[in-house]
Amino acid sequence: MNSKRPVNLDLSTIQFPLPALTSIAHRITGVILFVGLIFAFWALSKSLASPAGFVAVSDALAGNFLAKLIAWGLLSALAFHFVAGIKHMLMDMDIGVTLEGGHKKAQFTVVASAVLIILAGVWVW
Repeated sequence: MNSKRPVNLDLSTIQFPLPALTSIAHRITGVILFVGLIFAFWALSKSLASPAGFVAVSDALAGNFLAKLIAWGLLSALAFHFVAGIKHMLMDMDIGVTLEGGHKKAQFTVVASAVLIILAGVWVW
């Protein structure tokens, strides 16, 4: 039996590489998008139900800080999930599956997502 095997694995002490962090964040943003669809479908349903509902949703998104924050959060999760999904599709096609390629794609994912998140913030606010 190997004596160097960890007895109690403490995840808070492990330094995850950037590709692992982007993969974990991709899964987290997927869950956020799934839950956030409740808000998005509610707003869509209310805005399409009547002209008064459209005005109510429009006013909420124009003047309510929490509604803007939720919209920006959903757009941010969508931006990251989209870019990371493209990264995963490239890996599925065996493009850049080396250690260096994975790190460069993870860096690109973070930078491209940050740009899209900032643009979404400018658009929402």
